[in-house]
Amino acid sequence: MARVVTQRRLDDFPPETIDKAKKVIVDTFAVILAGADSEVEEPLMRYLDMTPAAGKAPILGTDRRTTAEMAALINGTFGHALDFDDVLSMMPAHPSAIIVAALLADLPDHPLTGREFIEAYVIGIEVGARIAQGITVGHYSRGYHGTGTLATFSGVAAMAKSRGLDEDQTRTAFGIAASMASGLRRNFGTMTKPLHTGLAARNALQAVRLALCGFTAAPDILEAKAGFYAAYGVEASDPEVAIAALDGPGILVDPGIALKKFACCYAAHRGMDGVLALREKHGFTVEDVVKLECRMPPGGMLVLTYPQPVTGLEGKFSLQYALAAGLVDGHYTVSTFTDAAVQRPEIQEALKKISAYEDESCRDDDPLFDTRSSGGRGFVDVEVTLRNGTRDTIRIHKAPGHPSRELTWTDIEAKFDDCADHASIEPATARQAFKNLRELESTEDLAALVKLLHH
Repeated sequence: MARVVTQRRLDDFPPETIDKAKKVIVDTFAVILAGADSEVEEPLMRYLDMTPAAGKAPILGTDRRTTAEMAALINGTFGHALDFDDVLSMMPAHPSAIIVAALLADLPDHPLTGREFIEAYVIGIEVGARIAQGITVGHYSRGYHGTGTLATFSGVAAMAKSRGLDEDQTRTAFGIAASMASGLRRNFGTMTKPLHTGLAARNALQAVRLALCGFTAAPDILEAKAGFYAAYGVEASDPEVAIAALDGPGILVDPGIALKKFACCYAAHRGMDGVLALREKHGFTVEDVVKLECRMPPGGMLVLTYPQPVTGLEGKFSLQYALAAGLVDGHYTVSTFTDAAVQRPEIQEALKKISAYEDESCRDDDPLFDTRSSGGRGFVDVEVTLRNGTRDTIRIHKAPGHPSRELTWTDIEAKFDDCADHASIEPATARQAFKNLRELESTEDLAALVKLLHH
């Protein structure tokens, strides 16, 4: 893994890698902005005021600057605050906000060109994904949140690449970060879930900087008997699998990384897509609906744990609420998952019409079914019954934004505009920032780009 970080270059990946990487990077900037106006913003700003150390690193969507470590923590937390960021199902986790937040925090001390930023991102995604592939989804099943544990290594690899660490320093950075890796699924539906992302970004930054300063750590932290795989893995975990997987074209090309069309837990997205498709097909409103049934594959509702949510954060992990909001509104935006939206009386009435449950018939014949994450296994059936007697079912195998249903640049621009508006960024400024990010590989001055998104 250390050798990949030090030796592999952007030119070693297929040409389409740059465009695919840019889509995720632009998407990540968008969700960090939106997070600046989320529930986590107020307590994080109070926390920042408790430790008002001077610094040069900007916090996007605000007018604040702080130390690199604090900026990584806050921007990283913003990036996952709305659960609107990317999904790497093989982790399963959301690594991009960690990488982007860590690199942004380091920019004032270590400027990068746009191409260097993309290269560090690509290396970071690749290394973290392969470490996850070797440890298997069993790590997640044990209760760990891979964003806070496995994706920490994505941040370390990206930072090590951007800073030009040698192999020994990179191994040391991995060793330091492995003892920082943390995050438990029990905190889903609370502010601590996105905090996992911020902590991972901060930890990645600190691990690389400590390695640069001569700090020591075990050079075999992943594979050692008392190392990361042994402590965090399962019987099937195998670091050799991670190494062997590095021979491919890169995970951005195969199997790809999913971008979210909806600002909530990815496991709910296929059901939500089904509701919108049925509404478009039949033109009904919530008043026309007698019953809406959503059948999920076994394990598909593992993290959708709030059938009767009372907050926006709980709503992000409620399949029932997401379906009800689709019936009531006919669309989804960032504002769908606010406290006020969840608590609407019409939503409470719509919830009475919803039935959502796991069904063995949604398993399909995928031999790798049990290795898939909640949002990627089997298929989802959504069935509506209308007052006029119509009864129709739609089957969704892949969520919108899945690599097989990749978001277009038009989709991403609409998402960027929605997120920038949520952060009170002027439309003209948002358009310019999007244009600059779209042309990121040609950008020489990333600081000027970041300044557009800093009030």
